[in-house]
Amino acid sequence: MPLVKKSTFKAPFYFSNRHLQTIYPSLFRRVLGVMYERTRLELPDGDFIDLDYSKRGSENAVIVLHGLEGNADRPYIKGIVRIFNENGWDAIALNFRGCSGEPNRKAQTYHSGATEDLHSLIEFLASEGHYQKVAIIGFSLGGNVTLKYVGERGAQLNPLVRAAVAFSVPIHLQSASMELAKWHNSVYMGRFMTSLKEKIKEREDILKNLVDLSTVYKAKTFFDFDECFTAPVHGFSSAVDYWTRSSSKQFIQNINIPTLLVNARDDSFLSEECYPLMEAESYNNFYLEVPDKGGHVGFIRVDERGYYWSERRALKFVLERS
Repeated sequence: MPLVKKSTFKAPFYFSNRHLQTIYPSLFRRVLGVMYERTRLELPDGDFIDLDYSKRGSENAVIVLHGLEGNADRPYIKGIVRIFNENGWDAIALNFRGCSGEPNRKAQTYHSGATEDLHSLIEFLASEGHYQKVAIIGFSLGGNVTLKYVGERGAQLNPLVRAAVAFSVPIHLQSASMELAKWHNSVYMGRFMTSLKEKIKEREDILKNLVDLSTVYKAKTFFDFDECFTAPVHGFSSAVDYWTRSSSKQFIQNINIPTLLVNARDDSFLSEECYPLMEAESYNNFYLEVPDKGGHVGFIRVDERGYYWSERRALKFVLERS
């Protein structure tokens, strides 16, 4: 069964704290040598996403999806881009709507269950006919989008896509949102709320007739924000409805390609429901690895080339199973 019984990740003793694993790479890591070429993909609804390509002239490409309020310049994205580039693959870092440095045009933005833009990218790559093989790697929110997409497409997934990997994923959004609202995650929650509200301010003219902006600006937790913004703007009846319909856990049973989920046991963002042991033991295409340490999008164990463990793990899985 594809439950990885013993993870190869071992945190150095000086990075054994889960918050240090989470915070250090974001603040101090620098990934050198990644050069992007930006392409804008126009979407069927009139909006756009910006794609940052790092090409090696390959017939294989990896699509990399960032987390909440991230972008293609985050170290964990560039780390994946670099290791795949240096192993002969092209890389495409997808900036979700509004995350590339320019506000998106529509009221609707990205969210944990919004797989339409990823699908548009896959269809675009298929129509170009340049790539023979594509893998998808997602982190946190981007990981939920990855798992939901390959699961909801199931047997209808474009055959171009051969493998998927997801790290630090809140696959059960309701319980994970409650976990993030706890006091020990207050610093992270505060940063997310500040960033999300700044983007609302940039688009007040588009949103003022759709939501009560004063209520949005008072939001302190994901429940507050998703109840007064994410749900009404994206066609959900409530935050709980959004969480229920967007959680990737329910789609795991339909995954039709080799797919790896790595969630650290000490990840302070994740609830117990985010460790799908039963699914890993039941479905042949779904692999689960649960290191004891790693924090949230951390997995700091650096080799002589500067690769993090998560980057080596993703490359190994994709090369072996795609």
